[in-house]
Order: sequence, then structure tokens, then C-alpha cells
Amino acid sequence: MKNAVLTLACVTALSAYGMNIAKASEHLDEAITHAKEAVEHGKQGHVKELLKHEKEALKHANAEAKTDKGEHLKQGLHCLKEAMTHAKAGHAEEATKHAEEAVTHLEADKK
Repeated sequence: MKNAVLTLACVTALSAYGMNIAKASEHLDEAITHAKEAVEHGKQGHVKELLKHEKEALKHANAEAKTDKGEHLKQGLHCLKEAMTHAKAGHAEEATKHAEEAVTHLEADKK
């Protein structure tokens, strides 16, 4: 009986851990999607839309950072913050460069 209880506890813990990984991966996917959208808007000079997507990308990347401490994610977060700073200043071209770097790092973190 003790073995059955212990086994059930282990299975439950592993399932919960697996669900957290899946949720974290969803956040990374969302961060990448929004960062790519920011890049596309930035290339068109749409600073307001670029900033909107950068905020969403940053929100999801920060959620991912709760479970992922990888160097690429850290660099991606840094690039997202830099992109937002430039977008707020109205510098679409510079913000776009940082957003592109963020996409590179976030995608590398996924591997």
C-alpha cells in the first residue's frame, strides 16, 4: 500500500512539473510571436504597434523567466527592454534592431 501511495505521489508531482514546462513553453512561444510582430511593425515604421507587441513579448518572456534561467532568455529580455526604450523615444529603426536580436535569443533559448 505504501508503494502505491508513493507511486501515485510521484506521478502526480511529475505531471504537475510537466504541465509547468508546457505552460512555460507557451510563454516562450508567445514572446517569440509578439517579438516577430514588433519587428514587422518596426520595419514599416509603426512605432506604436511595435511598442504594443514589445510589451506583450516582454510580459511573456518574464513569465518564462520564472522557470527558465537560460542565458539566451536573459539576453532576449535585455533586447526586448532595449527595443521598448527606443520605441518609446520614437526610434523605430533602432527598436527594430533590438527586437530582431530578441527574436534570435528567444528562439535560441527554445532549442
